[in-house]
Formats: sequence, C-alpha cells, structure tokens
Amino acid sequence: MSATPATLPDPTVLHPMPGQERVVLLKPLITSELIEVGEFSYYDDPDAATEFETRNVLYHYGPEKLRIGRFCAFGTGVRFLMNGANHRMDGASTFPFPIMGGSWAEHFDLITGLPSRGDTVVGHDVWFGNGVTVMPGVTVGHGAVVATGTVLTEDVPPYAIVGGNPSRVIRHRFDPPVVDRLVELAWWDWPLETITEHLRSIMAGSVEELERVRPAGA
Repeated sequence: MSATPATLPDPTVLHPMPGQERVVLLKPLITSELIEVGEFSYYDDPDAATEFETRNVLYHYGPEKLRIGRFCAFGTGVRFLMNGANHRMDGASTFPFPIMGGSWAEHFDLITGLPSRGDTVVGHDVWFGNGVTVMPGVTVGHGAVVATGTVLTEDVPPYAIVGGNPSRVIRHRFDPPVVDRLVELAWWDWPLETITEHLRSIMAGSVEELERVRPAGA
C-alpha cells in the first residue's frame, strides 16, 4: 500500500530530526539566489548548522552558482570555495590591493573578470565526510562519496569514492554498466510517495529491484 500524505517526511522543515538541531535541511535554509539546493539535502554541524550560507560557502560574490541536488549529506566543516577567492597570478604580486579601499579601490578592474571555472555542481545522492573542501567549478557526480578531509580539485565521476589532497578516485562503488543504469533510473526524481513505498529497495536493493519498481514515465 502506498504511503498517505500524512506519513511522508516534510522537505520544508528546517530540523528534520527532533531534538537534533545540529542537522538542518538546506533547501528551507538557503536565501541566496546564487545557491540552489534540492529537497532533503542536509548539513550536520553541532555548532553552527544554520550558518551554512556564510560559514560554508565562501567568497561567493557571483555570478557563479553553487548547485546541489536532492538527498545529499554534508558532514561538519564542508567548505565550498567559490570563484571570488581567485587572485591574479600574472603580475609580481597576488595581493588584491583594491579591496583594501582608499585610492587603491580605483584599480578595482584589476581583480574583476578573473578566469572562472563556472558553477560548482553537486549531483544527487552525494555523501561528503567532515572537513571536505571543494574548489571552484568542480562537478561531483550522482551517488559519489567524498572522504573526510578531501580537497576536491577535479570533477568526480558518478558513484566514485574519492579522497586525499589533491583528490583522487579510490574506487568505484559499482561497475560502469551498473552506474549507467543507476544514473538512468534517477530514483531521486521519483515521486516522494514512490520513494517512500520502495525505500528498502533504494537503500539496500539491487539495480534490478529498482528497475522493477520504477514508476511509469520515470
């Protein structure tokens, strides 16, 4: 029997775990137009979970965006460094003199229009361990796992496990044909009622099970 609306979790609740204010859903928390987050992606921090926009997304002056998919899990201290952290390196000094004000501000054109790697993108169902640092313009594929303390400098393939500084692929969670099938299934886009009904298959079943319960049209 399908779940009734009354039994479905609410993606608009800031703290989904009663008594655990260290866990916040990001979608109802985010106010910046430069950050997009899918439903049920969460951040866990015992000290400043609700300050994710200012403490965890740094140098975000635009126009590059941070795009995060649905059902992502972020451990304490995850940091996204955006393109505003960039400095000139073609001259004798990398110091951003114009931001100090005074007459130096007349040369602000020297720190605008620096090379950009574009948006930073995290796919669906991605798990970040504690203390991960993401460099500007990195794309993390669906289903990836990023180990604690990793410095992500390059794109991450779907369903890869990465770690280290700089980051490297440690192994892949599934063989390439299975990864292709999982990405094509895109269970994260299924109706919430279907996800709820088949939660055990999503969490512990095979790709064949998911293909059998895939809703029509999905």
